[in-house]
Amino acid sequence: MHTSDEYINIVIPYRMKAIDIFRIALRYELAWAAPKKLKMYFDEKLSVEGLSTAWTNPVIESGVMHCRACLEFLGLKEDTKNPLRLKARGRKREDDFGLEDWGLPLLSVEDAVTAYGGPKDEAERALACVIHCANKGVAHPTSGLIIVDDDRRLYEIAARGIPSLLIRHLYTPLGLPPPNYQITASLP
Repeated sequence: MHTSDEYINIVIPYRMKAIDIFRIALRYELAWAAPKKLKMYFDEKLSVEGLSTAWTNPVIESGVMHCRACLEFLGLKEDTKNPLRLKARGRKREDDFGLEDWGLPLLSVEDAVTAYGGPKDEAERALACVIHCANKGVAHPTSGLIIVDDDRRLYEIAARGIPSLLIRHLYTPLGLPPPNYQITASLP
């Protein structure tokens, strides 16, 4: 069981790093027409060979789950009537952490999409899309999974935005420095 200090100093930064590597995996997949050959080295020893999907698939699935957890922490969930829309999550379970545990207001849908530099409806679709995928495609596979043609592009938008939302609505109001979550990669 985590304390509130551990949650914002360890768990949230861990999730932000997972979301950043998710963003990187998406950038590679978006740049490639097909999976690439993969060779992974540990301590300069070739340890894994195969296709890039051996790395990108689990990273993407993990990233989707971390995005969902962070959005719920911030106060948002999927609108079950329209899975490409968001709505406020309402009350959380007693043992869940949320912004309100630090005396901070939950994000509204408007708060979440305002920071995005593009169209607000695209930002909302991106955030809702990762929650929907987590709910219906990863954590609970069902026939209710709706796949949007530009899912990966929307996931990438969400992966860029969620860490910014955490910084803006958690760390900054608490007067805390943002975690160092960004991962360096040579992107295509």
